[in-house]
Amino acid sequence: MEARLVFLFSLFAVAADATNPLKIKLWFDRPGLRLAISKRANMKCCYICQFDVEVKWTQTVMTSSNTSTITLVNQSNERVEIRKEVEKDKECSNLVLKDIELNDTGLYQCLLTKSNHTVYTPGTYLQVYEPIQMILDISERSKNSLITAEGVLLLLFVLLPGIMLIFKTKGLNQLEKRKGKEEENIYEGLNLDECNSTYHQIQRSLVQGPYQDVINNDEDDIQLEKP
Repeated sequence: MEARLVFLFSLFAVAADATNPLKIKLWFDRPGLRLAISKRANMKCCYICQFDVEVKWTQTVMTSSNTSTITLVNQSNERVEIRKEVEKDKECSNLVLKDIELNDTGLYQCLLTKSNHTVYTPGTYLQVYEPIQMILDISERSKNSLITAEGVLLLLFVLLPGIMLIFKTKGLNQLEKRKGKEEENIYEGLNLDECNSTYHQIQRSLVQGPYQDVINNDEDDIQLEKP
């Protein structure tokens, strides 16, 4: 919206310059300026003219989509300062608005007057905005410290699970190695020859045992049949 207004007013100023009866050469003004409340606004208009002209600053405010109001800047206001300067072959007028307010928003132009003829400079559109109030008024140093702490915590949250998994895997590997060593120690104290001889003795006793019992029973029966 502001850019559209600047374009329209600049177009109007260029059209006015095309029909300039005073033959004043206008320099380009700064198209726009955006500042927060209580800041200091500096605007300037420059022109080349062979004779003296009266310079006044005007403020144009859009009241609706099709209407606007033009008012002269009050030089008696303590917040307003207007200075005239000469730069090489051109003359300039500087407008300074101190401690700007929301109602200072508008298009500021120089009105050049000679006799009954007037010329408007392209002008500068000043937009005054109210900055967002921070809930917590924290200094930049504190903000940097908080950002650093958040980064460290985020790094810990990323690294801790991986470190814990590494230690857990390492513990499982050590446990498996310990079990393998214990099994090796169990079999180290055994004599395979003695184990084999003992095994054969057990097998032999299991095989011969039933036959010995049958023979013993037969002998007992035979003795009972004698008169």
